[in-house]
Amino acid sequence: METIISMLPIIWVAVGVLFLLVLNMKFKINGMLALLLTSILVGILEGMPLENIGKSIENGIGGILGHLAFIILFGAILGKLMVDSGAAQRVASTLLMKFGPRNVQWAILVIGLIFGLAMFYEVAFLILAPLVISIAVEAKTPFLKLGITMVAATTTAHSLFPPQPGPTALVAALNADIGMVYIYGVIVAIPTIICSGIVLPKLLGNLERPIPQLLDQQEKFTNDQMPSFFVSLIVPLTPAIIITAVTIMLLFIPENQKGTISFLKFIGSAQISMLIAVILAIFAFGICRGKSILEVMSSYSVAIEKVAIVVFIIGAGGAFKQIIMDTGVGNYIADMMRDSSISPLIMAWFITVLLRLATGAGTVSAITAAGIVGPMMHTFNVNPALMVLACASGSNTFTHVNDAAFWLFKEYFGLSLKDTFKTWGLLELTNSVVGLIIVLLLSIVV
Repeated sequence: METIISMLPIIWVAVGVLFLLVLNMKFKINGMLALLLTSILVGILEGMPLENIGKSIENGIGGILGHLAFIILFGAILGKLMVDSGAAQRVASTLLMKFGPRNVQWAILVIGLIFGLAMFYEVAFLILAPLVISIAVEAKTPFLKLGITMVAATTTAHSLFPPQPGPTALVAALNADIGMVYIYGVIVAIPTIICSGIVLPKLLGNLERPIPQLLDQQEKFTNDQMPSFFVSLIVPLTPAIIITAVTIMLLFIPENQKGTISFLKFIGSAQISMLIAVILAIFAFGICRGKSILEVMSSYSVAIEKVAIVVFIIGAGGAFKQIIMDTGVGNYIADMMRDSSISPLIMAWFITVLLRLATGAGTVSAITAAGIVGPMMHTFNVNPALMVLACASGSNTFTHVNDAAFWLFKEYFGLSLKDTFKTWGLLELTNSVVGLIIVLLLSIVV
């Protein structure tokens, strides 16, 4: 009885997830409303004061949308402008011509890896999604097959490599050599994204799904109507170029040049770099192509209308995550695993996985796990870089309804919950497990 009582925090979260699935799948309740009702239920079951539940929901929605709202909107606008101008078709047809339909997955894998290294996952996803769909249409292959490849590459790069926030924080917390993290990270990343991005789609059976309405390009453009390949690629790559350039420049600028540093951090933020890309797209894909500002703004407005529900669902997901975090479930899991005697690398991965499943927060789960297993590294003589990668692989695991990225994938690609678990869930689980296996193999020789 005492054991059951002690596990109630986790049990109530599981009840909440089950309640959400029933509302969404059986009763067809909209994801945003279902998430908000579930957040209230879990807060009550966990014994939170009613006034605190409202505050947690407010903080959760504000926290997630404060970071993601404009990124999602700008990404949707950029994608719509690319589709409506023929830029997405230009990139798709050129890549198909260079790589051929048989090898196009490898091209997307490389592009996804580059984008995942250079920018936040959500930015990379929203920029690459219209390209992936256009390539799929040109190649006459299911867009979801290529979408899995793209997401596998971007999430792996985002989770494993600095300057992304999760691995950067892990490097600092575990006092690891950032150069070794990159070297070992490449060894971990390559087999991971091949397994989840190339092999997994072959095993998932029929992936034919309707093209999402926002990105369903009805018009076929002639060669003269489309922007050049360089322009079509450089505009969506603008955020990656800016963010990467700022990161490199900040390494060489003295700390006393605060004005310069402040300006670089301003333009190097995800929101501002995306805004710059949208402004460039308005000219490159609209005005410079002979369109009036009213025509361009029509695409702009349609993109916002189509993606608005995605923004609100992600905000409600942030509320659910905040309720879970405020109830202390993450701390409970950490305390439960603290006295375990298994390998620090496996423990680091397992704790991070549990925390990610419970809270939906990748960076928070990885840092919490690092705090638990970090003191054990000297006792077990574990390489700090491998510990970073074990935590990072755990943070890139199977996620569900409390994760904003889950809902972004589901709503943007227009999938059911079942299909989202089958695709997003399995690719993230594959990423995580293969990553851990490679880390353990490296630990034998490092």
